[in-house]
Amino acid sequence: MIAKLKGRVDNVGRGHAVIDVGGVGYLVFASGRTLGRLAAGALIELLIETHVREDHIHLYGFLDAAERDWFKLLTTVQGVGVKVAMSLLTTLPPDELMRAIVAGDKGAVGRAPGVGPKLAARILGELKDKVGSMALATVPGAPGDADIGAALTAGGAIGDAASALVNLGYNPSQALGAVSRAADRLGPDATLEALIRGGLGELAPVDVRAPSVAGSA
Repeated sequence: MIAKLKGRVDNVGRGHAVIDVGGVGYLVFASGRTLGRLAAGALIELLIETHVREDHIHLYGFLDAAERDWFKLLTTVQGVGVKVAMSLLTTLPPDELMRAIVAGDKGAVGRAPGVGPKLAARILGELKDKVGSMALATVPGAPGDADIGAALTAGGAIGDAASALVNLGYNPSQALGAVSRAADRLGPDATLEALIRGGLGELAPVDVRAPSVAGSA
């Protein structure tokens, strides 16, 4: 099995790239997001998932572990093959895909070509609990199962805000869902404090006794 390739980009095509490794050209399928970061002649290193079938051996390449891990997770869902997984990763980067699943945003998931309403609902249903736990597994200060792998490595203010809500007593899935909805409403420039306040605001209708943030007005 091939797990990694390091070489020069020979060419980039629709849905794939050819990587020259010591004079041997490897055809590697990748998401549009990954292919957009490749340039002919550039020296690159790709993480590889090798799929072996009776009639072919296909290589799927990723520039980072987060995208590779999402590819593996998505393909565990019934009805999600490699093409649909790549379509999802082309449409939504890992952090946005995380937010969409935890927030139950069927519209966001359904934007990917090949994902209809029924499949979008199945993806949300099968992955929401897994992702809700994964999301805060390595956020500083957040409690979590030691067996849960790191997933939200690029969460930034969203992860920190969710961690703050977890420290206030909310469960990880509840906290991340609330902060994700607040982030969608407030926009990409929202500060950490605004996300915490927004997350609490999302939770307030459910729990009128929600704890307050220290130092807030």
